[in-house]
Amino acid sequence: MYMKKTFDLNNISKLTYGRGYVYSLQYHIVWCTKYRKHILKDGIAQECKDLLQIIAEQYTFQILAMEVMPDYIHLLLDCRPQFLISDMIKIMKGNLARRLFLDHPELKSSLWGGHLWNPSYCAVTISDRSFEQMKHYIESQKKK
Repeated sequence: MYMKKTFDLNNISKLTYGRGYVYSLQYHIVWCTKYRKHILKDGIAQECKDLLQIIAEQYTFQILAMEVMPDYIHLLLDCRPQFLISDMIKIMKGNLARRLFLDHPELKSSLWGGHLWNPSYCAVTISDRSFEQMKHYIESQKKK
């Protein structure tokens, strides 16, 4: 395996050097529970955060900010250019749903059809200028 180097441009954005490429890709990702059911609460919200961190480590992307609301998830991600954003989201949603259904089978009873997530999502690229603002927005979601 090759070594990955990171170079700070201005303490906000970073250029990461891999084997044959240089990148700085950050995305704001949001997805909702099916039927906007408020099921990501109490201990399940923290469990989602822990599981998403594990998934990020397994697939070598970095979660820069995260908040789990009762009916949706906000993420600010930094990822390699080899990942299609749609594939990353499928990986996160699929692995997270599978694990939550195993650990909390009662969740299926409140969801018709047995799907945890709405099939749609929002993915927005983040610039150097909007990075801190977006990070603050995600981290302040629970305070609203």
